[in-house]
Amino acid sequence: MFSSVTSGAAQGIAPYLMQVEVDVSDGLPCFNMVGFMSSEVKEAAERVKVALRNAGQKLPPARITVNLSPVDIRKTGVVVDLPIAVGVMISLGVIDQKSLEKTVVLGELSLDGEVKNIKGVLPVVARAREMGFRCVILPKGNAREGAVVEGINVIGVSSLQEAAVYLNAPFDERERLIPPMKVDAKKLLEEEDYSDENLDFSDINGQAGVKRAAEIAAAGFHHLMLIGPPGAGKSMVAKRIPTILPPLSLDESLEVSTIYSVAGMLGEGKALITKRPFMSTHHLVTDAALVGGGTTPRPGLISLAHRGVLFLDEMPEFPRGKLDLLREPLEDRHVHIVRNMGTITYPASFQLVGALNPCPCGYYPDRNRCKCTPNEIRRYLSHISGPILDRVDICVEAPRIDIADLAVRGGENINETSAVIRERVLRARKVQEDRFKGTDIRFNSEMTPKDIEKYCALGGRESAYLEQVFCSMELSARSYHKILRVARTIADLDGSLDIRQIHLMEAVGYRITDGKYWSQTEE
Repeated sequence: MFSSVTSGAAQGIAPYLMQVEVDVSDGLPCFNMVGFMSSEVKEAAERVKVALRNAGQKLPPARITVNLSPVDIRKTGVVVDLPIAVGVMISLGVIDQKSLEKTVVLGELSLDGEVKNIKGVLPVVARAREMGFRCVILPKGNAREGAVVEGINVIGVSSLQEAAVYLNAPFDERERLIPPMKVDAKKLLEEEDYSDENLDFSDINGQAGVKRAAEIAAAGFHHLMLIGPPGAGKSMVAKRIPTILPPLSLDESLEVSTIYSVAGMLGEGKALITKRPFMSTHHLVTDAALVGGGTTPRPGLISLAHRGVLFLDEMPEFPRGKLDLLREPLEDRHVHIVRNMGTITYPASFQLVGALNPCPCGYYPDRNRCKCTPNEIRRYLSHISGPILDRVDICVEAPRIDIADLAVRGGENINETSAVIRERVLRARKVQEDRFKGTDIRFNSEMTPKDIEKYCALGGRESAYLEQVFCSMELSARSYHKILRVARTIADLDGSLDIRQIHLMEAVGYRITDGKYWSQTEE
């Protein structure tokens, strides 16, 4: 007897639905799986046979053939245990084929029949809804994740027996057996607490210029580089940037959650990623871990930091080739991974925050403490190439902390809290939201040159000033546009509709710092 069960999987973050076709017929007893699939997918046959037996379902001495279609997609890392088991039970007459009308089945089976969690549930459920399906049966641990998608019933099951009982029940009694999971995604985001008593800008004494740069970077989602000696507080500032970033919108949260879903990092029972990600890594990180890859391509740190922060501490310690891998994602906000099975694209719209010492010992240009030779400084800083520097919007010095800034002032903390700074950031963000309404742009940093022409018009005085700077600093076209993007954000924080010269001067100041240090790399 023939049966067909609809299942699904994700190739990268792109979901697709597949038909799991099962035929049980007379012949030499065997369990064959056919279709364009990897060896680990074929291993599902053994798990399903044992799981069915332990669930109390005897398999007759018959020829069982399973086909996964479409055949033009290679099934790698796909889990189809539960749909295969359901298909076999339909073919044996245990479950009625009509009970799966407009239903998608997902899940992995353990040998005792338990339904285990799988990756990539969120995009597959979204795809099922788009294709007109009314119900998805999936692992109980993935139910909240799938229920984020509105307009489709999500049924979480914990065992193969439970799935069979549910499917055999009349349609009008199913909701009583297993109520569909419900999740209010908007409410989850509204209830999220963005404060963190362990990470707050009020912990940072002094460094007013660095905190100002971080605020501008957060308001416009600009890339930021912090340069200074050891102990200047660069890492402290970087780790606190997420506490002043605007909250994730629902669309952004779904984007980020989809990436974490296919990576298997969403967490059991968790519905959404509700905070902007913060990813930090060591300079010994592999290329695949940083940008994504592997035999079955997984998202790397730059994709896991999508809509959040990627922090690279001690940037010159990273091999130059590894940092240059960031060039395409920084510019195009996505990364392509090419394999024999095809090209997989992951989003990578992250805010890069880098911290570095100005020389191997960390004390240049203080020649009283720095003993590094010009060649040593040049080799050290040359790990960060010109194209990477050109893509960093804001470069700021973090000077050595003065003892006066560390002194206790009567036990009272006079530093601004993250909540106060975030309020200013949110006001600037609201200005951007109104400005870019009806477009795909969310932040000033995402403006293209054409957008800059439209939204960053300058007066005569401002145009003359920027032309002078462009010629004297020998800026590239990319740097010119970066200055205008940053100046637009500074004006938004200032509540100004127009970009004034004072805004341009501050934005240009964030381009001078890199020239001060990277002039050491010139022969």
